[in-house]
Amino acid sequence: MTEQVQELVSDVVLFATIAADNGKLIGVATLNSEKSLNALSLPMVELLLPKLQLWKDDPQIAMVLLQGAGDKAFCAGGDIRDLYHTMRENPATYQHYVEDFFTKEYSLDYLIHTFDKPVLVWGNGIVMGGGLGLMAGASHRVVTGTSRIAMPEMAIGLYPDVGGSWFLNRMPAGCGLFLGLTGASINAADAKLIDLADHFIPHDKKSLVLEKLKAIRWGNTITLNHQKLSDELLTLEELSRNQQPASQIRLHQTAIAKLAENPDLASAMQAILEMPNEDSWLTKAKASLQYGSPITAHIVYRLLQLGQSKILADSFRLELGLSVQCGKLGEFTEGVRALLIDKDQKPQWLYPDVAAVPASVIDELFRSPWSVDQHPLKELGRVH
Repeated sequence: MTEQVQELVSDVVLFATIAADNGKLIGVATLNSEKSLNALSLPMVELLLPKLQLWKDDPQIAMVLLQGAGDKAFCAGGDIRDLYHTMRENPATYQHYVEDFFTKEYSLDYLIHTFDKPVLVWGNGIVMGGGLGLMAGASHRVVTGTSRIAMPEMAIGLYPDVGGSWFLNRMPAGCGLFLGLTGASINAADAKLIDLADHFIPHDKKSLVLEKLKAIRWGNTITLNHQKLSDELLTLEELSRNQQPASQIRLHQTAIAKLAENPDLASAMQAILEMPNEDSWLTKAKASLQYGSPITAHIVYRLLQLGQSKILADSFRLELGLSVQCGKLGEFTEGVRALLIDKDQKPQWLYPDVAAVPASVIDELFRSPWSVDQHPLKELGRVH
């Protein structure tokens, strides 16, 4: 087994370094909350942000590996129970804790997106919500036979955040709208098809991957280090290509692509419910659509109408305002209650369907609570 030098042990994140054969170091960060399926908590984010920045600036660190403890999940989403209690205790008011949580989470996501050195995310098992936010921006994203990836925020009255406004708009026609509205769970082949993953490697090959990483002759040229890692992962992927599952999206891609042609949200949702060739995956997606928040559906639709932002930082600035406004509105609180707290799965949404949602409510959600100069993420992407 590869020897690791432990640097820091905490309850929620483990940091270590692996010495490569030529003396360079591989930074390893492990989300360490197996019982919660490594749900991303604020303490995790507060540990990861400075450590990744330190590794980014350390010339001895050639690359970073981000993984989850155990075999069930990389990260099952954000740990939103503290958010729920804060919102519930102070309904319909602006919450500094909500702002703090999302500001730091999005700053971490942005750092991974813009990390110049290679970042390898081992996306095994469940990768949802906040976990996908960590994985989406990595330079090298590995999925396995058990990878289950989703943005299921429709069910909790939030919306696909953590960069969703960026990557949903960059998927093949109709896919961003379908996945955003249904929260459908996708597998490794699907993730590669829509560019949320780069390589399929079975989880039981992880030890071999670590040995190969150690053997790479890492240098000081970052672009060459990226290429060396890509070449190694491609070689390992070729050994297991016949183990990759069949794509679920590809079976329905013609119907999904047509969703982009619908003139409004209501017709797009109806088109999903009427999609032919129904199988268990599509049946579940349709049920999730019908369960979800009408307000979230409007947010997803408008995000896709806004189109592709040319500046990544602007996407995160937009999302921070949206998330803070969602924390104030109450739909998010009710969605978490029904699904995760009381678990009755009977959310009392503010409106019965998308037709009943006033445009003014969505307009207010998209209104930034701050001026440009006061925005908590105003420095994101700026060069000083």
